[in-house]
Amino acid sequence: MQNISLKLDKSFGFISKDSVFGYAEEIRKHNEALHQQTGKGSDFLGWVNLPTSISEDELADYELTAKKLKEKKIDIFVVIGIGGSYLGAKAVIDALSDSFIQLKGNDQPLIIFAGQNIGEDYLAELRDLLQNKEYALAVISKSGTTTEPAIAFRLLKQELETKYGKEEARTRIIAVTDAVRGALKKLAVTEGYKTYVIPDNVGGRYSVLTPVGLLAIAVAGFDIRALVQGAVDMEKVSGPDVPFEKNLPAQYAAVRNELYRSGKLIEILVNYNPKLHYFAEWWKQLYGESEGKEGKGIFPASVDFTSDLHSMGQYIQEGERKLFETVISVAKPDNELLVPADPENLDGLNFLSGKRIDEVNKMAELGTMLAHVDGGVPNLQIEMPQLNEYYLGQLIYFFEKACGLSGYVLQVNPFDQPGVEAYKKNMFALLEKPGYEEATKAIKARL
Repeated sequence: MQNISLKLDKSFGFISKDSVFGYAEEIRKHNEALHQQTGKGSDFLGWVNLPTSISEDELADYELTAKKLKEKKIDIFVVIGIGGSYLGAKAVIDALSDSFIQLKGNDQPLIIFAGQNIGEDYLAELRDLLQNKEYALAVISKSGTTTEPAIAFRLLKQELETKYGKEEARTRIIAVTDAVRGALKKLAVTEGYKTYVIPDNVGGRYSVLTPVGLLAIAVAGFDIRALVQGAVDMEKVSGPDVPFEKNLPAQYAAVRNELYRSGKLIEILVNYNPKLHYFAEWWKQLYGESEGKEGKGIFPASVDFTSDLHSMGQYIQEGERKLFETVISVAKPDNELLVPADPENLDGLNFLSGKRIDEVNKMAELGTMLAHVDGGVPNLQIEMPQLNEYYLGQLIYFFEKACGLSGYVLQVNPFDQPGVEAYKKNMFALLEKPGYEEATKAIKARL
């Protein structure tokens, strides 16, 4: 099997190759710290060797649970979670699914997500949809008390029990939670739900290769073994013993930090395949939550090209010169479609007749890259041979490893997220949660 590739040459007009390769020894030490668990956030480094530690029994268990759910003839599998508890699964499932699966249907359950927002209309409309469908649900939360998924689970659990009765509902609820503690763990034990454990040493945004992501991906009908194997193979070629010139995550971490030090404060993840939209959303959480702290960090943004060239292209071409792009390119699409000839040629596009749509897309990609580089925007390119489970597994681990290394280069802890708590404290005070009385008085005085 091929591997994904990384091309840096379109950045070397802005930074030097020597400066990038000058990070080699520093990043090797950071890589050792990740593997030896001696760096910042060492309690959350379970993801580093996670791919090679996933057992045959674990994979078989996810597949068996998916099989049992499908035997119930479910139309919809609702996955309740927020942040890393839904973005990883959503990214992989969307990347692998038919773009119009919700309209076409297939022989696999449709995966729908809840608890990723507090939208009243969203939840009401989901409840109405489920009334006439066969469904089951998974709730993902270490604590069971995170507001958004807890509200969604409270609502949908009640609806499920009303529809099927309490005994049958138990067989249609799966809890993915802490091994021993927390509200959801307690409920799962009491009710007898099928339960999977979120490892204590794996944070949410690094958890797609745990039951947090693998269960939903299996229920959707995709090959979790190939996904894991891709991650295994990337893990093997990105360890501290792998030379810098062959270590793709190390190179990516180095070049983006050198660009950051040169004044490039924004990284835009670009795709030319709309199926990768939610992969970029997963990537934004991974890097934003890992690096954005202590007044530091590259701001992660994303665009879907060529669509966003007609909305964001002008700014990227001629706006503030504080950004760089990382392009994910898919070498071979799954389908082949030719541009037809038109006798009238009113649109003037007969020069494209007989060409594959993908050839037009690839020339748009190349032309845009050259234009943006000419306009002062460095470009990196990651090429996937094909958009499938194996290469998505490689890409997931590539970005995770590079994120850990990059955070250490920035001298921050890439595995905590202290800033996320600020809005929660304010929200609870405004909602007059018990125990927040003084905070409620203080915040209301500011309004």
